[in-house]
Amino acid sequence: MPLSASLSWEEEQRRERLAAEADLYSIIFTVEALERAYVRDTISPEAYTNACRKLIGQFKTLEHMIGGLSVRDFIVRHELSCPAAQHRLLEIGVPATVEYSRGGDSSGAALHVAVAETVQHFITSMDAVKLGMVAVDQIQPLLNDLLVALTKIPNLPPNFVAKEKARQWLTVLHAMRASDELDEGQVRQILFDLETGYNEFHRSLSNR
Repeated sequence: MPLSASLSWEEEQRRERLAAEADLYSIIFTVEALERAYVRDTISPEAYTNACRKLIGQFKTLEHMIGGLSVRDFIVRHELSCPAAQHRLLEIGVPATVEYSRGGDSSGAALHVAVAETVQHFITSMDAVKLGMVAVDQIQPLLNDLLVALTKIPNLPPNFVAKEKARQWLTVLHAMRASDELDEGQVRQILFDLETGYNEFHRSLSNR
């Protein structure tokens, strides 16, 4: 390859990286502002949820595009003050309306659908772990779906054991790379937590 072509390719790669970092900066800044707007009640829960989900999706896509860059290091290097964005993007990965929801529609039909969906997400998550699907990009979406489903069950408190465990595992997974896999001890623990949460969920239904 001619030297000029090599330099041109390297320059293009550098430009793309800088553009991706600029997008990352923009997403972090926007999420921080969005979280503060939600806390101050200057945005409706619906608008907040839709915007937050979109930004989280963009963030996860961008993470794959700039592999090798530590977002936490990026925040430190640029001296960003963004505790709310760090929590939302790096630790939880779902909007606050999902993280702290006490449940949705309690009418009979809606409740039956929500329960069926939650049971399905529990079973899918447990089956995936048993089948060895323990890479971050395999298990994380399943736990996200499970947490969202649990928030649709009326009157389940925010500290319900299955919600707590799902949030804790999402925090662990968000600190790992997409290609990383859970080790043997983590696999045993997450399966135990899922089975415990599933049993507690069934117990909560029988007590209604």
